Amino acid sequence: MRTKSTKKNKINVITLGCSKNIYDSEVLMGQLRASGKEVTHEAKADEGNIIVINTCGFIDNAKAESVNMILEYADKKEKGLVDKVFVTGCLSERYRPDLEKEIPNVDQYFGTTELPGLLKALGADYKHELLGERLTTTPKNYAYLKISEGCDRPCSFCAIPLMRGKNVSQTIEKLVKEAEGLAKDGVKELILIAQDLTYYGLDLYKKRALGDLLEALVKVEGIEWIRLHYAFPTGFPMDVLEIMKREPKICNYIDIPLQHISDSILKSMRRGTTEAKTTQLLRDFRAAVPGIAIRTTLIVGYPGETQEDFETLKNFVQEMKFDRMGCFAYSHEENTHAYLLEDNVPDEVKQARVNELMELQSQISWDLNQEKIGKTFKCIIDRKEGAHFIGRTEFDSPDVDNEVLIDASKHYVKTGEFVMIKITDATEFDLYGEPV
Repeated sequence: MRTKSTKKNKINVITLGCSKNIYDSEVLMGQLRASGKEVTHEAKADEGNIIVINTCGFIDNAKAESVNMILEYADKKEKGLVDKVFVTGCLSERYRPDLEKEIPNVDQYFGTTELPGLLKALGADYKHELLGERLTTTPKNYAYLKISEGCDRPCSFCAIPLMRGKNVSQTIEKLVKEAEGLAKDGVKELILIAQDLTYYGLDLYKKRALGDLLEALVKVEGIEWIRLHYAFPTGFPMDVLEIMKREPKICNYIDIPLQHISDSILKSMRRGTTEAKTTQLLRDFRAAVPGIAIRTTLIVGYPGETQEDFETLKNFVQEMKFDRMGCFAYSHEENTHAYLLEDNVPDEVKQARVNELMELQSQISWDLNQEKIGKTFKCIIDRKEGAHFIGRTEFDSPDVDNEVLIDASKHYVKTGEFVMIKITDATEFDLYGEPV
């Protein structure tokens, strides 16, 4: 028989998916804390009797992870281990009627834009004056800064506009204020995120204003690194490269998801670019900012992708030698434009192509990392883990890129601080070094 727990109300927020979801959870937690609620993030199983699951609904694997998490806590509620379960985020936005029918033991489902309603259900008020204030969950030295929400791009494979809506930029003034607040709390690195950084400002200022935003953010005292994530290749504002080269605070790093390079696939994907234009753009990046680290993500197994298309992509990866690269098997998503196409590349072929590209990238990463041995880099120290302090160079973003490992039995470095590190050894995805 189910019995209500006697624990004092404590809200445990669980975040699945991307950095944009982390940001949303941090805003939610900041609001809850301001209303006097006790709140924790991804606490151990025995902490928190009220659960909020912030879900991801991007591709099949992410959806499965979100559904499993909801089922797990719905079951815990049934057994009396937790009192209430609320679900928010992208999966809930996209599939709420189905979820309500299939998993009715959840107290309430909320979409991506229903923060005030979620707060009300949790017994808290939405405080407008907290604009930009959040309870950060990342190590104290870095934080995500979400500069816009939603996306206006028509990419055929992508469900994000279905879940996040049209592009809505935040004002430069609001973002500077938020950055100043983060800097006061000890944040030294801002990671700019959006569905599409390239589009920033078009709705507010009638022009691409990422450059203007960067000019304002570099003036924030205490911020030493500014990193750019998720820039769309079509219509990239080239003034950003000039600012990146001139301003030491802006990391020589860009995350630009290219998805594919075969012209026929790019056209079907509705990416608005070609192999020739993309190749020229990357060459322009490297000419404008020598030494820039370029991260990309690619999709293989898109409907109609032939072996020839894949070979074109493979040759492109070999030629471009990306500093960082991720690769995904195509996921056939309902209500997207590509859903009208036949998902005709077998799963085993998709996975074989993922493996082949990642194997190729592994060798490229190895070669590039070997070139770093003997060189000294400014690194930020994120944490201590086991026998090592873990840091990053300006060419590496947290969680997705290389880490610099420093032997803690021989050297002491302070977490949250910048240290000059000489690289002594390297593998495909890690660097080893010592402070100088």
